[in-house]
Amino acid sequence: MTLTTLLLFSLVALVAIATPGPTVLLALANGSRWGVRRALPGMLGAVMSDFVLVGAVALGLGALLAASEFWFSVLKWAGAAYLAWLGLRLLRSGGGFELPGAGTNSAPPPARAVFSKSFLVAVTNPKGYIFCSALLPQFIDPAAAQAPQYLTIALVFAGLDFSVMLGYAFVGARAVRLLRASAAQWLDRVCGGALLALAGSLAFYRRANS
Repeated sequence: MTLTTLLLFSLVALVAIATPGPTVLLALANGSRWGVRRALPGMLGAVMSDFVLVGAVALGLGALLAASEFWFSVLKWAGAAYLAWLGLRLLRSGGGFELPGAGTNSAPPPARAVFSKSFLVAVTNPKGYIFCSALLPQFIDPAAAQAPQYLTIALVFAGLDFSVMLGYAFVGARAVRLLRASAAQWLDRVCGGALLALAGSLAFYRRANS
């Protein structure tokens, strides 16, 4: 893999990651509710899922999902149901958050729960596997050892993903500090509605592409 190829992959990956998706929306919501520091476990969960996704593509899971209607449907409906559940929880939340010097309106969940939520959102999304299965091999040199190339791609992808989520978390935390309590509730509802929309698009994804 040449430097030019790696830079081209980075550009394509950055565009794909920066487009608001489930893990990015969770980073935004977590940042607005509990601040950037407490949103970090969720970002790490999404980063861990990046390595799982790239590893699965390297092993051929993306091609299997593209070829198997049954396994695609299993993963699709599991992911759609989980996204819908998260979206409804955000829509029903009171916009609780914690500001420096203020009382806590909503106790933050354990770091493990925040980590697991983002990780599960990412690994149950079959669109990610199929997208990466179509994209990643284009940047792999078949004449060279593939494992180091996939590892490099995974590290770059995870680094970009973390940077983008960190930016969204800062935006969420900043919005709360500027607009106070109304901002937290507004962001919760926007993120919750967006997650429900993503759940709906995931549920009909196969039908729209068949």
